[in-house]
Amino acid sequence: MILFLYGTLLDPAVLARCAGEKGLGRRLRPAWLRGFARVALRGTPYPTLVPRTGAVVAGAVLPVLPTALARLAAYEGPEYRLVPVRMETARGKLRARAGMAPRWRAAGLEEWGRCCMGGASELRRTTR
Repeated sequence: MILFLYGTLLDPAVLARCAGEKGLGRRLRPAWLRGFARVALRGTPYPTLVPRTGAVVAGAVLPVLPTALARLAAYEGPEYRLVPVRMETARGKLRARAGMAPRWRAAGLEEWGRCCMGGASELRRTTR
């Protein structure tokens, strides 16, 4: 399965720890999801995605095996559901799945600001 990551899992250390696979972060590839915004998940320090016309979320795509997927789902928790999305990469459009919480769980319209940690900032540098 191919995942679209947009939050804390963009940090290679967090990704490796949660998926149980060292070096998994080296497989992250920059991607952009149009028509969604990254906002805070109510009552948590984590983000979720909400539909928003004209918005674009920078993140990464990652192919994962079932074992890593199960571990990542446990990290994300029951709030998130894997939703089919279509994003853009340097090689064109791609179908993947993104973890999203129900819209009522979004804390508001403010963009989530923790996306600049660890690997996310490195990933961002490669996407400009």
